[in-house]
Amino acid sequence: MALGSVLLEILQRPTTGKLLSELLISVIPLWVAVAIRGACWFQLPSCAFWAADDGGIQTDSFSVPRTLNSKCSSSKMEKEKSNLVMEDDLEHLCKLVEVKDGGPAWIQMMDRSTPTMNYQAWRRDPETGPPQYRSRTVFEDATPEMVRDFFWDDEFRAKWDDMLVHAETLEECPTRGTMVVQWVRKFPFFCSDREYIIGRRIWESGRLYYCVTKGVPCSSVPRRNKPRRVDLYYSSWCIRAVESKRGNGELTACEVMLFHHEDMGIPWEIAKLGVRQGMWGAVKKLEPGLRAYQKHRASAAPLSQSALMAQINTKVSEDYLGSLETSISDSSEIEIQETSAKPVGHIVPKFLVIGGAVALACTLERGLLTKALIFGVARKFAIGRRS
Repeated sequence: MALGSVLLEILQRPTTGKLLSELLISVIPLWVAVAIRGACWFQLPSCAFWAADDGGIQTDSFSVPRTLNSKCSSSKMEKEKSNLVMEDDLEHLCKLVEVKDGGPAWIQMMDRSTPTMNYQAWRRDPETGPPQYRSRTVFEDATPEMVRDFFWDDEFRAKWDDMLVHAETLEECPTRGTMVVQWVRKFPFFCSDREYIIGRRIWESGRLYYCVTKGVPCSSVPRRNKPRRVDLYYSSWCIRAVESKRGNGELTACEVMLFHHEDMGIPWEIAKLGVRQGMWGAVKKLEPGLRAYQKHRASAAPLSQSALMAQINTKVSEDYLGSLETSISDSSEIEIQETSAKPVGHIVPKFLVIGGAVALACTLERGLLTKALIFGVARKFAIGRRS
């Protein structure tokens, strides 16, 4: 059932009256926000400075000056090093790419394309934690190196990602390419913006790139009520050259395998609906950003600091990757189509109101609507559905 039809049905119920219409005025923009924000991960994206060299791994000799605006002191970062981007993160990403991480089956959500881009997406629901997403995007006429830099380039991102209101590098390692960055992403006026402290690092094997980004602690950046910090965040890619769909045998296309999950403080069932509603719209906006970046780079404009950091990769041998693959024994599955135990038409209205009320009550500022009113209206509607 379409969202508009559900809202119209609620408004027509005689038991809710005028208060419901006031509630729905606030719920509608909330849903729009959830749809847009939930889909933003399709557009995305540590400081292990002290770690010893790992066996089978060589670091790139390329180096750039370290930034001066470091906020995370070395002593505190030392204490937090176990949670930053390390080799076990590479192993985990390899398992995800090989669909052998032992998680639940992936359920396909979408298979769409444009003349120069193909896109597929899957979702799965672990026993604990937020929904997880997997996508495969193939861009025609794009190199892995260009796509790698595009995802890393925070300075250029501000030109095409209108939800990113602040991006700052907190720490960077000129020998390994590890970074800690701070992002603030925009939410609607009645919600707090979201803050992310992200550790990221790239491993390279030939022209195959494993790009890991995840939430990391940085105790020297104090928490604030606004923006609200997102602690659980994981967004990582595997990027490689693939054959063009033109069928000429040339590796002129680029494949991006993305794995993402985060807990942004919105009920997970609500977030899933929002992602599903906004997924394709967000993906379609991604390609114009990449094409603009290609033109930007073709103009010989100076590389940004974050783009330079994207080119400092930890090199891994095929033998090392092979050793990781041999340690992968568990297997997951991929289902072709999404299935549901109950008809969607019976589930959606209840989730729309009750779930929306929960999200609204958790994010509204004082003075708009009271939590008691929100939950009371949602409860009345739920009772009405059962009667």
